[in-house]
Amino acid sequence: MKYMFTITTDPALMPSPGSPAFEEMLAGYFAFGEELKRRGKDYQGAPLQAPPTATTVRIRDGKKFHVDGPFAETKEWMSGYYVFDCRDLDEALELAALIPGSRFGSVEVRPVADMGADPKGDAEKAGASLRS
Repeated sequence: MKYMFTITTDPALMPSPGSPAFEEMLAGYFAFGEELKRRGKDYQGAPLQAPPTATTVRIRDGKKFHVDGPFAETKEWMSGYYVFDCRDLDEALELAALIPGSRFGSVEVRPVADMGADPKGDAEKAGASLRS
């Protein structure tokens, strides 16, 4: 099953760029990528720029609205993500614990909806789970 790992960071807990702790964090991300390769995981992932670079888009009554910055004012912000296959939730949680961002915020682990053979049916199931 494919999982998305959303990294949420509290900037107050992040090491300062250029500090030894920051270099250790970067090394941890490189080591995580190497661990994924060692396990044969084909993955996608990237860090995100800071919240002030975001633009939030909404459509209401057929009109498009966009606001500079993130949708919500929060202490923590989404700072990156990974997407890759895991044999089960246990493996996904094991790997999430290796992501350095878990030490400065959290890593949300969520299965990706399978839109394979019956995309309409799978989309309806995904929509139903959002409403429940």
